[in-house]
Amino acid sequence: MKWNWQQADWPNFKYDKSQLESFEYQFLKEEGLLLGTFKHLNEGDKTDLTIDIICNEAIKTSEIEGEYLNRESVQSSIRREFGLETDRLRASPAEQGVAEMMVDVYRSFGEPLTHSKLFAWHEMAIKGRRDLIDMGRYRTHKEAMQVISGDIHHPKVHFEAPPSTKMGNEMEKFVNWFNETSSSKLTPLSRAGIAHLYFVCIHPFEDGNGRIGRAIVEKALAQSFGQPTLIALAYTIEKHKKAYYDALEKANKSNEVTEWLLYFAPTILEAQQYTQIYITFLIEKTKFYDTFRGKLNERQEKVLTRMFNEGPEGFKGGLSAEKYISITKTSRATATRDLQDLVSMGALTKSGQQKYTRYKLNMVLKPHGLS
Repeated sequence: MKWNWQQADWPNFKYDKSQLESFEYQFLKEEGLLLGTFKHLNEGDKTDLTIDIICNEAIKTSEIEGEYLNRESVQSSIRREFGLETDRLRASPAEQGVAEMMVDVYRSFGEPLTHSKLFAWHEMAIKGRRDLIDMGRYRTHKEAMQVISGDIHHPKVHFEAPPSTKMGNEMEKFVNWFNETSSSKLTPLSRAGIAHLYFVCIHPFEDGNGRIGRAIVEKALAQSFGQPTLIALAYTIEKHKKAYYDALEKANKSNEVTEWLLYFAPTILEAQQYTQIYITFLIEKTKFYDTFRGKLNERQEKVLTRMFNEGPEGFKGGLSAEKYISITKTSRATATRDLQDLVSMGALTKSGQQKYTRYKLNMVLKPHGLS
């Protein structure tokens, strides 16, 4: 079997534009709604929302690769990158690195893509690693770059990338293609989807290709609007991670990429719709704390913070008394009083009976496109 990069038409990707038209139209419409929402916020709220969204994406893009980071540390690092006051939490190199990369993607979206920029992102994405040979440069190892699974004696090869000896030539073509298409008639979703697939199929780095590939999508989409899009791309991919890897595996065998783009386009639309809900959630969060400031004890504040950190979906299945006890390390009697107090003041809503009793934040969010 030949991989797509081994075929005569590589990298001349082909697709049926007519099948993407409705998605492209919806994307432009949804982005207009998002930009409109931002325009109605004051500068302080815009900054807070931007940091929250970037933080969420930084955490999720790492989770896709199996790396789980501390939210408070990542957010503190992002604030530091923006030159804002922080609580100076000690962040790990991985937390610092992903914060640096995500903020740089946000700030430099309008600049042409360069090899040096990709090298800088790579150093940020793998910050703290000591097990890699090639850091901040394209891979040089002689072994085949393969994506495999299964038993070590009977591995299944899902994909094999071009050999390291071809990285200079392949990446020169990719960077030129990306910059040339920034002002072409290639539509936003098509360009971003092809850019991600093209980059991931080359797999130019020893590790970190997924995170950088998603950063390239963010850059491509932002360039189409002339400003950062702030969509929940990593969140949406992580939510449906198997579908993401399945779509990539199917797409690496041919340069006819209509099927890949028909996966990618709805994924971007879902990411947009979630961002709209997330913005509403963060706005309601500010109102929530304005309402209950000074009325909460330390235990209640700790639990509510944890609930807000779970995002618009909240705890899976809702907050139980057992979860409250686990988070606060308090007695059942105290937990019961605290929860009753939160319900009576209107901070939480209650459903179910006895051991099936569950609590949720008392917030109404428009369920626009969120599954």
